[in-house]
Amino acid sequence: MDGGDTLHGTYPVVKSRGEAMIPILNEMGLEAMTAHWEFAYGPSHLKKLTQKLNYPLLAVNCYQEKNDKLVYPPYTTLAKGNLLIGVIGVAATIVDKVMPSHFSQGIYFTLGNEELPYYIDKLKAEGVDLIIVLSHLGFPQEVKLAEEVPGIDVILSSHTHNRLKKPFLVNKTIIIQSGCHGSFLGRLDLDVQNKRIKKYQHQLITVTPDIDPDETVEELTKKVTEPHQDLLKEKVGITRTPLNRNTLLESTMDNLLLKSLLSSCEAELAFSNGWRYGAPVPPGTITMEDLWNIIPVNPPLTMVELTGREIWQILEENAELTFSRDPYKQMGGYLKRVLGLNLYLKIENPPGQRVQEVFIGGKHINPKRSYSAVYVTSQGVPLHYGTNRKDRDINAIDALKDYIQKEKVVESPLTGAVVAV
Repeated sequence: MDGGDTLHGTYPVVKSRGEAMIPILNEMGLEAMTAHWEFAYGPSHLKKLTQKLNYPLLAVNCYQEKNDKLVYPPYTTLAKGNLLIGVIGVAATIVDKVMPSHFSQGIYFTLGNEELPYYIDKLKAEGVDLIIVLSHLGFPQEVKLAEEVPGIDVILSSHTHNRLKKPFLVNKTIIIQSGCHGSFLGRLDLDVQNKRIKKYQHQLITVTPDIDPDETVEELTKKVTEPHQDLLKEKVGITRTPLNRNTLLESTMDNLLLKSLLSSCEAELAFSNGWRYGAPVPPGTITMEDLWNIIPVNPPLTMVELTGREIWQILEENAELTFSRDPYKQMGGYLKRVLGLNLYLKIENPPGQRVQEVFIGGKHINPKRSYSAVYVTSQGVPLHYGTNRKDRDINAIDALKDYIQKEKVVESPLTGAVVAV
């Protein structure tokens, strides 16, 4: 099973608009997937990609705007030994809510929680022994899903990059999630008797260099990557800081990205989204491959003028999307990444009351003053905020490359710019 975020994220895959992954995936013995970043190429292109896969993309919650019909099949059934297993897919519900608008052109998404009972009953009426939900909602959301939707035996969880070393049980539902970046494989062995799970055993398997690769898949992977090696192995500079997106309030990887934005534009502030993707870069050489892993969408840098009041509102809005008490209203990513301001917030407070103080240039933010900002993607600064918005003639990868080459050796440690109080 594949939880999604698979047809995106690295240079060869993005350059081919997902096509490079198709022969590899078809060789891996997968039987179903659901999706999130796969929609980055637009719904029409994703439909074409999925028609080339030898297994289905499942989404019980993705609809066509023109007629409210499902875009993808909601479920599939698999025969394993003497068992019939029903697998229901739930795609990322945030695609049409906080992602760039072209991700969801002509389609819309629900949570899937209202649709699931119908399909669970339908599958059980057809004689299915086991119900598995393959979901990209995120771990907190799927815990709530298991609490309110009876009849789910297993939830294969995605999106939030949790490394669950043992399953999480909600009533009788088993939930597992298996990390990110292809670093782990989740295995769940089930002993099913009379349509009930009697025993289970779980392994979170770390993918280590000593595991022998499958020769066919390795050959297919080389075929995809070798044409780009001259570009991707180009040395850009050196980082003294380990670069990653493993931390909630700020991250070393995004601090480097934001520094490059400010270096490329005359602005007081820099914003980017709190993405989770991007394979870590250890201290040492930074290559072009690393830059493409940091921000594979390679968007243009955009300038905008924001009032102090708007900045406060952006930060409050983002805090609710990240920390909402209702898991269904959590639509991160991590907290929005910022450079040039200091933010103090109370995470536990209700919506609209989390931001306590904001300082820019060592001074309290002025609600009436206009501040210049640079950002990447509408997730950095939503389009309903700001004035005088203008794309610059430089994209994120070039900004990163220019900055690192200029500095030669870069450092981007956690600064404490965002503090939970």
